[in-house]
Amino acid sequence: MTTFDQRKDAFENRFAHDEALRFKATSRRNKQLGLWAAALMGKAGAEAETYASEVVAADFEEAGDEDVFRKVRQDLDAAGIAQSDHQIRRTMDELLAKAIEDVRTEG
Repeated sequence: MTTFDQRKDAFENRFAHDEALRFKATSRRNKQLGLWAAALMGKAGAEAETYASEVVAADFEEAGDEDVFRKVRQDLDAAGIAQSDHQIRRTMDELLAKAIEDVRTEG
């Protein structure tokens, strides 16, 4: 195997590893976001966990974060909970930063 092939394989392995970590951190963020929104809506226990799972599943509708944002936005509106778009997005950013940190320290 040539040095070029070794470098290519190392790059591909690193990319796959980074993508796996990104997926894990995003899923963790989505669960925490769901638990945050559930608490705002007065859900607790199994009901909050079920809602958090729905938020995680919403991320598979389309690429990016808009599907998750849209779900939480619509559910908070339906429950009559006043949260600005900015607050939801800021919470998403804060929870993602925490999830990335947690995934890195675990692994």
